[in-house]
Amino acid sequence: MTDFWIYVEIGLKHVLNLNGYDHVLFLMALTVSNSFNEWKRLLLFITVFTTGHTLALVLSVFDVLHINEGLVEFLIPITILVTALYNFVLLRKSIKKESIKSTVLVTLFFGSIHGLGFSNYFKTILPGNASDKLVPLFEFSIGIEGAQMVVVLTVLMLSYSVQNLLKVTKRDFSMVMSAGIIGVVLPLIVKNEIWKTFTWN
Repeated sequence: MTDFWIYVEIGLKHVLNLNGYDHVLFLMALTVSNSFNEWKRLLLFITVFTTGHTLALVLSVFDVLHINEGLVEFLIPITILVTALYNFVLLRKSIKKESIKSTVLVTLFFGSIHGLGFSNYFKTILPGNASDKLVPLFEFSIGIEGAQMVVVLTVLMLSYSVQNLLKVTKRDFSMVMSAGIIGVVLPLIVKNEIWKTFTWN
């Protein structure tokens, strides 16, 4: 296996790793309010998310950006929670049409947070100077983009099947899935170690 495919595979496994399902949950939250007809919108958001993810890795590799690892681990489920909650806001079509630019910016920011969550591991698996890590980093990003497409297509196919076979409306599917995602991430937020840094009197 060439170095190219090695790092592409690492990117694929980073997203599809069941032990680190936070990335998948975020993609699910980002996807459930959309359908196949909105593929351009989804492709934009996914690409922007990967861009933020990659940018954060680049800045981290070159020691330009530093952030507490514990804080990052706390912020990642927060990004999932916010995205899932926003799906309830998107049930109003007028808001959905007017929010593309702001959603792109937020998605870029959220992507950078998820990228920082992987930065320490990425730096440990790649020895050498920062400049030597650039090519593997972009190969890794290709793997991430491919894996994200798999997750998004799976959610879209599930949405299509549920709506057509079980006659569940798109609105109800989005609400149920978003509520389920919120139910998964809330305990992660509540149990996060960051709360131990606060002193309650």
